[in-house]
Amino acid sequence: MYRTKQDFITDWEASSRGTLDVLRAVTDDALTQAIVPGHNSLGWIGWHVTTALGYFTNLLGFRLSALKSLAQPAEAKTIADQYERYAREIADAAEQFTDAYLLEEVDVHGTMRPRGAVLRMMMDHQTHHRGQMTVLLRQAGLPVLGVMGPTKEQMDA
Repeated sequence: MYRTKQDFITDWEASSRGTLDVLRAVTDDALTQAIVPGHNSLGWIGWHVTTALGYFTNLLGFRLSALKSLAQPAEAKTIADQYERYAREIADAAEQFTDAYLLEEVDVHGTMRPRGAVLRMMMDHQTHHRGQMTVLLRQAGLPVLGVMGPTKEQMDA
């Protein structure tokens, strides 16, 4: 749970930069890559991570800019660009947070949670799916970036 504005901002800057790097590594040809047939594809996960930011910010009581459509875009660049816009909007909104704001409770499907806990859930959700995307990038034969430390390829270089 985040208790200070600066702790969230510091984590968000690193996490959103890492997620954007992963999304920028996705190619249009790799959007359909799934671990096995019938599972979520790289494109689906990337779009889910992007649109879920709106879900979490709605819980916090603020809205991100509207999407033209909820349908997954056919181009990887469109997904990454939308994620980048949302990440920037969240960073801008965080500048207005106060430490007291993070402790205020909001309703999360019938359970009251501090806003700082909702932000932590948003961060954990993103990290979870970013890990899935890195596996699918490798499976698709694309470069895997060292978001939370060096990859095998970076260690061998």
